[in-house]
Amino acid sequence: MSTTEAALENLRIIRSLMEKAHIYRAVSAPAALTGGVLALVASGWPVWHAVKMQGDAVMCDMCFLQTWLIILAIASALNVFLLAKEAKRRNQPFVSAGMRMALRAFVPPLLVGGSVGIGLIVFLHNLTLAALIWALCYGLALLSTASFSPRSLVRLGWAFVITGLLTFFVWAACSDVRLLSSDLGPASLVMGLTFGLLHVVYALAVFLSAQPAEVQP
Repeated sequence: MSTTEAALENLRIIRSLMEKAHIYRAVSAPAALTGGVLALVASGWPVWHAVKMQGDAVMCDMCFLQTWLIILAIASALNVFLLAKEAKRRNQPFVSAGMRMALRAFVPPLLVGGSVGIGLIVFLHNLTLAALIWALCYGLALLSTASFSPRSLVRLGWAFVITGLLTFFVWAACSDVRLLSSDLGPASLVMGLTFGLLHVVYALAVFLSAQPAEVQP
């Protein structure tokens, strides 16, 4: 395939993705809501306990990591199921050229953020910085698809990046928070604000603004 043909093929794929953007927006909302609610539940108890007990931990570092990996697995599995169901309904392959293009943009920031975050927890025992890295890299992953994804996902990406940066500066500037006996509370607060609250707000916005034609065959 020549350079011109490859460019035209990429343009065709991007146009197809943009035409289907409203469909993915509707399909992704249930997974976002599920993940957001689970994130709020998982982060609520540690945050409350940290405030009440002045930073004493209620779970170990590995338990924190395992909890969030389970939530990630549940939300991801639901998202894959919904995408596969939609692809089958439209009589299209699940792993399409558009999906491969999206994965090429989406995976690198997630791979870097996920790996660095896990390393921070396992080797350096820094839960808060790991949570901030996860939130920022997830936001960058969403923004990497801005050329063909729905505008609502781009806004969600910016919300993650802005919230992550603001939270980082607050955390970095407050020595009292960084010197707590455990950073489980601050880390859970970061996860709750980003992966919890932002996902719930996104899902509710999609449900409230969805047009009937968007979810009909």
